[in-house]
Amino acid sequence: MHVSADNTELAQMVTSDPRWALVMTRDAKADGEFFYSVKTTGVYCRPSCAARLPRPENVQFHTTAADAKTAGFRPCKRCKPDQPSMREQYAAKIAEACRRIESAEEEPSLDDLAAHAGISRFHFHRVFKATTGVTPKSYAVANRAQRVRHKLDQGGTVTEAIFDAGYNSNGRFYAASNKVLGMTPSTFRAGGASTDIRFAIGESSLGAILVARSERGICAILLGDDPGQLLRELEDRFPRANLLGGEGEFEQLVAKVVGFVEAPAMGLDLPLDVRGTAFQQRVWKTLCEIPAGATASYSTIAKQMGLPKAARAVAQACAANVLAVAIPCHRVVRNDGDLSGYRWGVERKRALLDREANA
Repeated sequence: MHVSADNTELAQMVTSDPRWALVMTRDAKADGEFFYSVKTTGVYCRPSCAARLPRPENVQFHTTAADAKTAGFRPCKRCKPDQPSMREQYAAKIAEACRRIESAEEEPSLDDLAAHAGISRFHFHRVFKATTGVTPKSYAVANRAQRVRHKLDQGGTVTEAIFDAGYNSNGRFYAASNKVLGMTPSTFRAGGASTDIRFAIGESSLGAILVARSERGICAILLGDDPGQLLRELEDRFPRANLLGGEGEFEQLVAKVVGFVEAPAMGLDLPLDVRGTAFQQRVWKTLCEIPAGATASYSTIAKQMGLPKAARAVAQACAANVLAVAIPCHRVVRNDGDLSGYRWGVERKRALLDREANA
């Protein structure tokens, strides 16, 4: 069989494109990122299409489905690239399930959630966890915890907060209150009164650093130019807690955190007291999966979570992070690669990325 020089050149151009490897492995994670068309069949497909792989010299890549249509190709009847992908359909169903959990007076059962989504109980549980990073039960627990916090912050009584959040008895809530709030509800409402938060302020190459620890673990790593301002931030976060200067062993802990900030790639083997909404914790968990020396965009993080339209919410979760470097929000950049904002300053963000890249 004679192969023209033109065909060989076209094949080389396609096979050298990183998108071709995604087509060959039928990577569903690439769905929506691009489409490919096949000139011999006149159709365009998703990267994950299960149809027989075309010869590379017959392939052309397109950024959007509209681009493929404009080029004269019709949608593949097998992978239906002009319709929402299965992943997007599942993401929409899970998003709706999350709204049902958040609006329900009592926690919906797994069977009810699965039936409403039109998915089997087992498959719904698996898809929910893959999409959100937590089980439906864990999501419901985190949502109730957030409702309790909100009610207590508004000045409501503890009893009102308990029942408004969907707990049907005081006993059930108090049994889990320390896990839900990190302290008793009355202490939480009092702004952390009687809670001991030990802290110390040190120096790093990035400026002043404040490290604070509760009984559960490190609850704040703050960076800045003004040590006094860092202390005020801690006071604002725990307005009535017992803020105690750390001594002795605590100074060693601060030194370990400073060493981690200087060399993030080495990791931080210390317990963290991570507090946030279910969505924030889900974002932060995803951030921790970005390896040192790498970056990801806000939209990429949102897509990995199965919520492609949540890029702005991801950015807000990054801004809410108070555990600098330990939760690596410095590794998240804009789509164009720009460093964008950073709670502790863009120059610190650039410095952290530079030292990770050169580690």
